[in-house]
Amino acid sequence: MQLSKEEIIAKANAISKNTLMETLSIEIVDFSDDYLIARMPVTPKVHQPDGILHGGAVAALAESVGGYATYIFLNNEEFFIRGLEITANHVKSVSEGYVYAKATFMHKGRTTQLLDIRVTDEADNLISICRLSTISLPKK
Repeated sequence: MQLSKEEIIAKANAISKNTLMETLSIEIVDFSDDYLIARMPVTPKVHQPDGILHGGAVAALAESVGGYATYIFLNNEEFFIRGLEITANHVKSVSEGYVYAKATFMHKGRTTQLLDIRVTDEADNLISICRLSTISLPKK
């Protein structure tokens, strides 16, 4: 039985219980064959002391959405997905609303993957550009 898009999103969000993703209120909101989008509310729990979104929270959002994309688009029954490296360039600050992270593959190899992750605000202003490399390790 093939799962619907809504069922896949619900399943992805359900596995976030008791994790950093739940702590930061990160949720998957959309995907297609070549991208996955998650969102995170910008509230005081993800602020720096001066009231703007913390870059570490952006990095956690980016790694989460990239990891989910790799998990969904690769054979997760046979492989563990692990992050290797993440970079983040922050270009604009935000203090409220939601930020959206859209992950797209730049390279989708059998062993390693490279994802481009663009983080935007609700008005589609670019907040950060991130790159994530992942590795697929066989389950034994």
